[in-house]
Amino acid sequence: MVASPNFRRIEGLIQSHPSQDGDGVHIQRIHRFDGELDPFLMLDELGSDRPDDYIGGFPPHPHRGMQTLTYILHGGITHEDHLGHSSTIQAGDAQWMHTGRGIVHSEMPLTDSQGLHGFQLWLNLPARDKMSEPRYRDVRSDEMPRLELQQAVLIALGGSWSSVAGERICGPLEHLAGEGAIAHALIEAGGELMLEAGSETLAVYVFEGNLQIAGESVAAGQLARLGSGDTLALASREGAQCLLLAGTPHREPIAHYGPFVMNHTHEIEQALRDYRNGSFTG
Repeated sequence: MVASPNFRRIEGLIQSHPSQDGDGVHIQRIHRFDGELDPFLMLDELGSDRPDDYIGGFPPHPHRGMQTLTYILHGGITHEDHLGHSSTIQAGDAQWMHTGRGIVHSEMPLTDSQGLHGFQLWLNLPARDKMSEPRYRDVRSDEMPRLELQQAVLIALGGSWSSVAGERICGPLEHLAGEGAIAHALIEAGGELMLEAGSETLAVYVFEGNLQIAGESVAAGQLARLGSGDTLALASREGAQCLLLAGTPHREPIAHYGPFVMNHTHEIEQALRDYRNGSFTG
């Protein structure tokens, strides 16, 4: 006898909220520095066809103790940092940054005929890696494998993803904090996507259309935090797009102040001192 699937069901819905960051960039933000989405800390969605909403970009600023992943659907982002990296990603590309003990960078938006649409995720580094060497990588769209089913496509940015039929793909980003796995799913009207999903943390952020997860609806701009199980069942009556976030919690204390994410307040205070006295990037 074949066992029935143990579906991941919605334990909570988190609504994104409008915010601004950098030089007045308009974003939709979800932040959870309380460990609810551990190892994920924050998800920003940048999306507008009005350049005034984003053209100021993110002038030079520091980070310590976390990773960022930027993924672009339309437009682009140019990155520069104190380590000498300078590059641009465009539609379908991603940038991964392991800030470690410290990096100072800027991110300046570019536009195309559809404006700018992209995402930035923050992932928490475990205590052992918070003062590690900073690293950086661009990932081009043609490096990202696709799982193409009859009415759905899964694009793997990082981590391993498998359909219930046994088809498996692995994204090019292999060193995401917390054994992180990130993918972009596109589901046609009337389509469905069934995935193996054993990661302890699993969340789905819908950014287009309306999605059903094990029969429960999630609207655009909402993130669904899922309970335990081994199968993820996604479907859409009208068509939908979403980001899938999976990982293993660190279960460590989180101390957060602006661009710094450490374990304890005294480490935040040290990061501020280092930045102010010029030793941050030394």
